[in-house]
Amino acid sequence: MGSTSATIAVTGLGGLAYGLLLFVVAAGLKLILGVMKVMNLAHGASYLAGTWLAYLFADGTLTGLALALAAGLAAATVGGAGLAALLRPLAGHTEQAVVTLGLVGIVVWLFSRISGGSSLTVPRPGLLDGHLSFAGHGYPIYHLVFIAVAALIAVVMHQVLHRSMAGIALRAAIDDPPIAATLGLSATRIRIAAITVGTALAVGAGVLGAPVLGPAPGVDATVLTLSLIVVILGGAGTNIRALLIAALVVGMVDYVGAVVAPGLASFSLFLVVIAVLVVRRQGLRTAVAA
Repeated sequence: MGSTSATIAVTGLGGLAYGLLLFVVAAGLKLILGVMKVMNLAHGASYLAGTWLAYLFADGTLTGLALALAAGLAAATVGGAGLAALLRPLAGHTEQAVVTLGLVGIVVWLFSRISGGSSLTVPRPGLLDGHLSFAGHGYPIYHLVFIAVAALIAVVMHQVLHRSMAGIALRAAIDDPPIAATLGLSATRIRIAAITVGTALAVGAGVLGAPVLGPAPGVDATVLTLSLIVVILGGAGTNIRALLIAALVVGMVDYVGAVVAPGLASFSLFLVVIAVLVVRRQGLRTAVAA
């Protein structure tokens, strides 16, 4: 493999890892948005909390990473249920988004106080701390493992949503709430489950993705913004494949753009977003006209 090919391969793997990270976070955001009908602006803060837990527990061992993940899932369960209860009196009102924005301010303030406003480094587990060499270019083994884990999460989510009774109930609650109610499905239980699982995905992504995109000021805003773009590009409904493709496109464009032309990365990403939305809208008009 030539040097140029190796550079492209390593850069592509970086974009793939970044895209899959965004997919896991965006999947949780889409789940909450679909069921709660609220834009959870604290979703990026959930990712930041996960990275902080990784920093707190990670000691260079798989055990430390497992402890961080367990703590993250426990915190997400409590926090998700609490958020569902907090937002319930405001169901159907835009004030829900304001409440989540207030939570962002609290989390960011706490992180700033704890970290001193500095970026923190989360060590990779020693067993996964090596590099694979591509014609003189190295790529972290941990990132490859993360790619495999995130891909597995995508497969499991697709199977759960489209092959299990729980997934069918959830899709019914998202696509047609009145019909779901007539079938005896508890809207309250589905709401709590959705926001808890959605939060757990964001926190879990933060724990596992901390060595890729670690705790730092502004990480919550970056992750939230890119996840929103992924959700928009992924379209309506619960199509995991569309969401995955959108996440990979966003991840590739943003990551590769930052490597090739740092000053134009954000510009390039939004050009892609605009182009996709225009083409999608045009296709819809053509279909209606036909």
